[in-house]
Amino acid sequence: MTLSGKTAVVTGGSRGIGRAVVRRLVAAGARVVFTYAHREPAEVPPGTVAVRADQADLASLEMIFEQVADGFDILVNNVGVGPRIPIAELTADQIDRVFTINLRFPLLAIKAAVPLLRDGGRIINISTLNTVLGAPGLSLYCSSKAALEQVTVVASKELGPRAITVNTVSPGATDTDMLRAHNEADGLAQGVAMTALRRLGTPDDIAAVVAFLVSADGGWITGQNIRATGGLIL
Repeated sequence: MTLSGKTAVVTGGSRGIGRAVVRRLVAAGARVVFTYAHREPAEVPPGTVAVRADQADLASLEMIFEQVADGFDILVNNVGVGPRIPIAELTADQIDRVFTINLRFPLLAIKAAVPLLRDGGRIINISTLNTVLGAPGLSLYCSSKAALEQVTVVASKELGPRAITVNTVSPGATDTDMLRAHNEADGLAQGVAMTALRRLGTPDDIAAVVAFLVSADGGWITGQNIRATGGLIL
């Protein structure tokens, strides 16, 4: 697979799954613009441009797409937050923040991308297995990501005539800072025991799925939710 001559935008590309996606796309020959929210990344790989953009602030969209004003080929909406808050303790501000980051921003990013994406382009929305395997305290995470999955379906219909594919990738238990911040050791061990391949996923596992979907070989797949879980739910 080669992405030589392609330009990609990846949100949240400084760590975790996003960083693995950036590295994989660069290795395939793409130029990559990626965002980070607060701490400037210690490493900016050759062939990439880092843009500070807090996804809680919709005004930062403009700064991202200025970098690809002459057109681009791949959009990966990777950023997501999943605070554990029981429904009984939710506030309106918490609801607004999570839905802005997980749904409004990526939806508006797709809108901004439409006139800039070249025909035959690719859009990937990163969701979560938790939309079908809910857990206490994750009502905001699950519902906002589930809504993003429906955006994928509709966008695939709207952009299909231009040969632009739109897909969701839903990781299972993937070894990231976010996973470890929200799970104790017992919870991680339980996730491994429930997974057919008997291990946690890695960011590289998810990046490999993204890389396939944005390649020429993935051109006949659109409107789908690829659950990259190692068999966590079957």
